[in-house]
Amino acid sequence: MQGSSLGPASSIITTADLRPKCTGNSVVKFADDSNLIIPAANSQTREDEETWAARNNLRLNCAKSHKIIFRSCRLPAKADQPAPPCSGIERVDRLSATDHISYLLDSCSSVLHALRVLRTHGLPSQSLKDVFHATVIGKLTYCAPAWHGFCLASDYTRLNSFLLRAVKLGYYDKQSATITDLFDNTDYAFFSQDIVQQTTRYSHVLA
Repeated sequence: MQGSSLGPASSIITTADLRPKCTGNSVVKFADDSNLIIPAANSQTREDEETWAARNNLRLNCAKSHKIIFRSCRLPAKADQPAPPCSGIERVDRLSATDHISYLLDSCSSVLHALRVLRTHGLPSQSLKDVFHATVIGKLTYCAPAWHGFCLASDYTRLNSFLLRAVKLGYYDKQSATITDLFDNTDYAFFSQDIVQQTTRYSHVLA
């Protein structure tokens, strides 16, 4: 029933009994996604979620399931635990956005190649800039308020270098915003929208 008006209600009812197995663990549910948070002192295996899914006539999508391990760089590393079947494991030793920036730049570089192909097929310059803004700028600013605060100075340098490369290729105007300006704009748009929603929600109380 995904995509129908019954989807959200059905999801809430179905996942009502999805609870952590151990005390101290927590399950964060949003729509049809769930995050299982496990402290280092506890344990819980993927099989527990697979058992729950089978009991509710569902199937766990292993291709979209990942295990992220956060650990302090001050503590000695423990022996790696075996990965559950068909799961991706990403070990995070530092809370920075460097890895995310690398992924974004790789993805955006492929868009530059596509734009080069479109140019050879005669797409006008303004249309190339429109495509660049809709795809690349959209990728760089997607959910930016949630992660750009973790960027290092070197990350900002890499992002600005990419935009400068786009300027030289003719896909981005030289007088357009830098990556810092783009992030500031996303922050302003996000928090302005949140303030408007909060004001509208409590306007009847203030009246």
